[in-house]
Amino acid sequence: MKVDTFFKHTDLSRNEAEQIVSETLNKCDDGELYLENSKSETLVLDDNKIKTTSYNTSLGYGLRAVTGDVTAYSHSNEISKHSLKESSNNLFSTLKSKKGTYDRSTSRTNVKLYSDINPIEAKPLKAKIDILKKVDGYLRKKENIVKQVTASFFGQHEEIEILRCGGETFKDIRPLIRFDVSVMVEKNGRKEMGTSGTGGRMSYDDYLKDENWKKICDEALRQAQINLDSKPAPAGEMKVVLGPGLPGILLHEAIGHGLEGDFNRKKTSAFHNLMNQKVAREDITIVDDGTIANRRGSLTIDDEGTPTSRTVLIENGILKNYIQDRLNARLMNMKSTGNGRRESFRHMPMPRMTNTFMVNGRYSQEEMIKSVNKGIFAVSFGGGQVDITSGKFVFNCTEAYQIENGKITFPVKGATLIGNGPDILTKVSMVGNDMKLDPGIGTCGKNGQTVPVGVGQPSMLVDQIIVGGTKL
Repeated sequence: MKVDTFFKHTDLSRNEAEQIVSETLNKCDDGELYLENSKSETLVLDDNKIKTTSYNTSLGYGLRAVTGDVTAYSHSNEISKHSLKESSNNLFSTLKSKKGTYDRSTSRTNVKLYSDINPIEAKPLKAKIDILKKVDGYLRKKENIVKQVTASFFGQHEEIEILRCGGETFKDIRPLIRFDVSVMVEKNGRKEMGTSGTGGRMSYDDYLKDENWKKICDEALRQAQINLDSKPAPAGEMKVVLGPGLPGILLHEAIGHGLEGDFNRKKTSAFHNLMNQKVAREDITIVDDGTIANRRGSLTIDDEGTPTSRTVLIENGILKNYIQDRLNARLMNMKSTGNGRRESFRHMPMPRMTNTFMVNGRYSQEEMIKSVNKGIFAVSFGGGQVDITSGKFVFNCTEAYQIENGKITFPVKGATLIGNGPDILTKVSMVGNDMKLDPGIGTCGKNGQTVPVGVGQPSMLVDQIIVGGTKL
């Protein structure tokens, strides 16, 4: 990153910015100036026509001051001496009483988890459009039941710089891409959809070279074809085998959010009083790991400048850690785990997941399915809802199958999983040996902010869970 990225087109010098930051944050407990320069593009092809092309740029800063549990925040898309001074004055007026001692204990890292590549510029626009058109042609040629094809690219290049009191500086350059395909098929008057995608912190070519885009197309088509043959899902309480990879979204939503520091500090999480207690079976270990190279949810440093880490949240069934940013960690006498994240300079950081997954157990998926007399095999999930306070969740299955007498019999449609996060952990009887991470398409929402995340898990047998379906 060039030294003058944020100061070359302004009357504000780096020294002046550092001085204003230090004057503002003196006698506060914490805070920083967060600078961001972001570029993004979206390309959408629908039925072989370019439906959307967009290119967005965003430049600005957020100035934060923290005293006790009170946070003052000001942001602007104008980086100038006047604007930063105004922000500083706003923070002074909000925090009239500043009695803190600034926390200078900031760790550093020499590790880089992804390259500085700008994926938007690395591949010409025409080449991206050509691939999208090839997607449409490939799928229609492959099956005459294909009636609609939607394919899209999203690319982002983000530069961030964090200035702390005393002149400490932290920098990161973050590439991000995503490629998605959606297919609608029709047979005998019945229409069904299938979707697939991939992405991460690399260039488009890293994911799509050698026509790897065909694998994404094939997966979307496979799912659509399976749904054509699906029958109404059963309803009632039964055993459910969760497949590896993307079903980790249930883990993310039903358990991961409940382990975020702010919910536990405020005692609104079902896990708030369970530290060092047994919350799951002995063979369950859950990790949040922001250090996996090139993954969608990974960050070299978080949005407070803290290096991300591999945080063991639940180890052999025992609750060991919460997901922490600096503010909540300080108030809970804990250490930040490098999970302070924000959507953009317009938002304050808060504890958020990175890549959250369950580690391998010892059983095969085949053993799990064989052990089920009647139940559901859930391969993929769509949307869901979670109540953090109670841990209750509802998830929709986008690909699922009936299990009868230890065998997969037919695909089912309309299955929803209903349960309680902390409770479900106690009902897992078998953990698989086939752990996978999702293909790089995860997005997490919290308090109106969205950030890219990763999920994952091995196959898992839940002995008792309510399945909402249309067939009793």
